Amino acid sequence: SRFESCWPALMKDSHGVVIIFNPELPSHLKELEMWYSCFVQQQPLLDTQCLLVAHHKPGTAGDTENLSLASPLNKLRLIHSNLEEDPEDVRIEFLKYFRSIVSIMNESREREELSIIS
Repeated sequence: SRFESCWPALMKDSHGVVIIFNPELPSHLKELEMWYSCFVQQQPLLDTQCLLVAHHKPGTAGDTENLSLASPLNKLRLIHSNLEEDPEDVRIEFLKYFRSIVSIMNESREREELSIIS
């Protein structure tokens, strides 16, 4: 990718990673593992800090709701977005994910503060 040189700057101090992909493109499914490896495993972030969004374009739902991803991607939270049919579902799922990131950040800050005190 032309932007690989920017990746370290994007990753610095990040607390979460959202990967949005088109489940109907085989190339996207292949690239998923590379994105996960670079942005989650090498950081390292917890799997709970990563959210996968399978985005369906209008009129292309097909059978991708039964999307089965290989390990270790199958352990990640995966949501299907179809903004025409169900934008509210996506919003609720994203908020849940966002809250989990905030609580991870709070826990790590508390740990840091305790380690400074002790």
